[in-house]
Amino acid sequence: MTTPRDLLIVALGEASPPEQGDLSLALAGAELIDLLRAQAAALDGERIIPGYRPAVTDRLLDEAAGALVQQEPYESVEDWLWRRGSGLFTTYLSALEADGELTRERRGHWRPFRAGELVLTESPARRAAADRWAADEPVLAALAATLGIGAEPAGEPRTGGLRDDGPPADESVETVLAAVHDALSELGYQRQRRAIDKAAFDNIWRGGGG
Repeated sequence: MTTPRDLLIVALGEASPPEQGDLSLALAGAELIDLLRAQAAALDGERIIPGYRPAVTDRLLDEAAGALVQQEPYESVEDWLWRRGSGLFTTYLSALEADGELTRERRGHWRPFRAGELVLTESPARRAAADRWAADEPVLAALAATLGIGAEPAGEPRTGGLRDDGPPADESVETVLAAVHDALSELGYQRQRRAIDKAAFDNIWRGGGG
């Protein structure tokens, strides 16, 4: 399993999973961290330098490696998160369903042709993700923390949520985690602005503005 798959499984196990857009950004960050660890990419400051193309058994992680910008000035971590993260939640959700990690819960025999809610199945992948989560693995815990999952606050400044008592963090991983945190903050701000604009429009439509 990969970090993005483990992260999604952990998130889907929550009573109130994070917003899809938030998950998409965090999944893109998780992909990049796995690529950095596999030496398929490196960071020069905040620019992603493609490395060698390793033999990756996970299809989506292989697609991520192939999606790296190959020409200078290369792509920033922030740009990667927004570009690669576009719709990535749905992509991973479909992959988990195709692999049998998710199943559709039927809502009743009287509506047999209506799709039910996707729920996690009992599977080796789910157990592996649960074991990694229970072990408090620093990167998975940090990514989850940015989404508000776990004991740590989501608003950790620039550290991405890595704890001081964990193993030394790679600087490039810290950079990615901090970028995920900033991107989630920006997405939250955009949602807030849209909500304010909608409320103002609704107020004018109801005649409250004049």
